[in-house]
Order: sequence, then structure tokens, then C-alpha cells
Amino acid sequence: MSARIGLIANDRKLGAGELVHEIVNDCLRRGIICELEQRTAQLIGAESEFTPNDLARDCELLVVLGGDGTILQVLHELSGEYRPILGINLGTLGFLTCVGVAGWPLAMAMIASKTYQLSERALLDVQVVRDGEVISRSSALNEAVISRGELSRLIKVEVFIDGVALSAYNVDGLIVATPTGSTAYSLSAGGPVLTPDSGVFVITPICPHVLTMRPVLVSEHALIEITLAPSQQDLFLTVDGQRAVRILSQDKIRITQYPQRLPLAMLPQTSFFETLREKLKWSGTAI
Repeated sequence: MSARIGLIANDRKLGAGELVHEIVNDCLRRGIICELEQRTAQLIGAESEFTPNDLARDCELLVVLGGDGTILQVLHELSGEYRPILGINLGTLGFLTCVGVAGWPLAMAMIASKTYQLSERALLDVQVVRDGEVISRSSALNEAVISRGELSRLIKVEVFIDGVALSAYNVDGLIVATPTGSTAYSLSAGGPVLTPDSGVFVITPICPHVLTMRPVLVSEHALIEITLAPSQQDLFLTVDGQRAVRILSQDKIRITQYPQRLPLAMLPQTSFFETLREKLKWSGTAI
């Protein structure tokens, strides 16, 4: 049976249109059914009514042309239809992508032969509770970030794990990251690198006022609750850098593991540590 893929490209990336054209022609040669997302079709002068959600419902695999940010954007356009995603990197770092732009023929060969492997990634279930009701709910592949508004000042929040107080934080911000997100914002803030199968989330303070405050690992099965300190004014909650929610003084942020996992397509026999060494340029030397 022929593979059916959905193709989604970041139309702001240089060379995206040319690559879409090459992949569409390659699919024709290989007998792969390739459906194009609306904006992606426009890159090659074609027409399509498919949204990312439509493609996730109808296709067995989503091929995303862009960087990590593009994959996160696609994820947040889906409504729980989490099909495997194979990323072809048109960006810079590309931790979530499978191959670089020069490796697209290899990616298509893997799709045709169905030899890619899937890495199941845990997601955060991020809820904002106001007056006892959930007013916002999002899934996060990378992280949830609590931060200040326009004024440059410390924020004060209290964190509870399974109902037990962890700490009151005086910080520039607070990150709750998945293992996948441990190599993103959390890493820049001094958090540890976690393997995708580590089974934990990490709470990373951003520029803590008390230097003994360090990142804390908690089970992926834990309930993380974050409330604003009594004197704290409104803050912002940002999920995967895609959407921001204003948090009022009486709100409660509840973070647990999302019921579903996101399958990311990877090269066969590729180790996470090989990817880590390559992306972070860990050569073992100063040169």
C-alpha cells in the first residue's frame, strides 16, 4: 500500500518552494501520495484546502520543512490528531528534525520503505484554572514559561509538587520543560540535558535571586501547581513560544503529563547522544 504523507513547509524559509517542488516530484516517482497544506501548495502555484489538522487526520505521516519552531507551530495547530512528524531542517539548530536540507532524498527513501524509527516524546498538559474553571489548556512539546510583563522586575511564584510545597521563587522567570525541551530554553537557563526516555520533567528557574535555587527534576507523573505570591501582579504563561496567556493574581497553573505522546521520525539506529554531540558541537576540544 502506498504511503500517504502530508507536506507542510515554512513559507518564510529561503528555498522552501524549490524543495517542495522537488519532494512532490520525488513522491510521484516513488508512488507516494503527497497532500499539500494550503500555504505550502501556494509555494508551487498549486491550490489546496488542507489545514495541518486535515492532513493529520488523513495522512500517516506529516513531513515538515523548517526548523524546530516550525514543528512546534504545526503541533499547536493540531487538535489532538498527533501523527508522526518527520522534520527536514531549513533552520539552524534543528533538534527536532530528522535530516538537514541536503538529506531530503534519504528521508523520502525512508518514507517509501517505511524504515524510519519513531521516538515517542512526552508532552506537558498545561492548564490555567480561574475561579475553579479551566480557562486555558494547551499541550507542550518543549516547555511552559512563566514570565513577567513589560516591566523589568523579579516575579514571585510558589510551586507545589503533588500538593507539597517545593519553594517560593523570586526569579526573572520559571520554566517547566519536557525531556525534549531540556535542550531548548531550559538549557540556556542552566538546566540539565535529559534523554527523551528519562521519564521526568525539569523545573528551571531563570536568574534566581537566591543562588541556591537550582533546577529540580520531578516525575512525569507528578502534578505541578504554580500560584502567584500574594503581592505578585499579573504574569504571562507562554507555551512552546507559540501562545501567551495572562495570569491573574488568583489563577493557578496546573501542569501534568499530556495523555498522548508525539512520535518524531528519526533516522534508523540514530542515538540521541550522537545528535547531542553534533548539535551542541561537543568535540571534546577547545578547537
